[in-house]
Amino acid sequence: MQLHPGAMRVDCANIRPMNKHILLLLTSVSLVVANAPLFAADTAAPAAPVAAKAPAGSLDADMEDLVGRINEKLKHDKNTEADLAPNLKEFEVIIAKHKGGDVDELASVLGMKAKLYLQVLNDPVKALPIFKQIKTDYPTAKISANVDEVVAQLQQAVDKMNVNDQLMAGATFPDFTETDVAGKPISVSQYKGKVVLVDFWATWCGPCVAKLPEVQAAYAKYHSQGFEIVGISLDENKAKLESFVKEKKMPWQEFFDGKKWENKLAVKYGIDAIPAAYLLDRQGKIISKLSGEEDISATVASALKK
Repeated sequence: MQLHPGAMRVDCANIRPMNKHILLLLTSVSLVVANAPLFAADTAAPAAPVAAKAPAGSLDADMEDLVGRINEKLKHDKNTEADLAPNLKEFEVIIAKHKGGDVDELASVLGMKAKLYLQVLNDPVKALPIFKQIKTDYPTAKISANVDEVVAQLQQAVDKMNVNDQLMAGATFPDFTETDVAGKPISVSQYKGKVVLVDFWATWCGPCVAKLPEVQAAYAKYHSQGFEIVGISLDENKAKLESFVKEKKMPWQEFFDGKKWENKLAVKYGIDAIPAAYLLDRQGKIISKLSGEEDISATVASALKK
């Protein structure tokens, strides 16, 4: 019943390491209950070693039975919270039945429930309190040693989700007042009446650099019609950024604070992957969030007509 981190690892430099996949939060926690099978969703995971069947009535046997029944549902595409609601309740039933037993095994039962919410239901919001419960109910369990770190990282991920939920098309883009890399004031509101692309990028981001010529072409074509760009650089080296901007002849303003993924504005707007950008209308409202896959020129042209 353990999560195999190698099966979930993603190596993309332009994705924030903490958020390459929400399941990586579990790789620092050992979620092992002897002899229990993996969830069916662990299709890429190495097969668990075959072990003797757990004694009837034991916690291990109860978990084998529960995970087995969950697996049957998953194999038949019954993978919603409604489908799994009765099974989710059974984790607590097993804990109550074996109350006073081995704390490591009991904590791992909660760990498996959290894993189910993350891996199958993709719901970190409901997984978060389960991790907190592990720390509260089983502070001496082995997996509790890393729970504080997991909770902190998962809380950040949930906070980002909440931010992103608010930054939907039609919403007013929250303004900021900062100083750009050249020491001049920079904000979104200073471009009110313009169509604005708030562009999160970095010189070390390959897809960002590859997309730059298209962004520059759109700026050259539509700037005179009221199109502006506000760059938010996730670079760490100011000199490298300034040299790059000068070499590539990027005339728009850039915000820089040298903190990479902890960039003040990247955190404010819940950015965990680049390239990413928000296209704003003339009133500062969000038209759409762009991922770098879009045709920038066509997107800007459409926005300017409105």
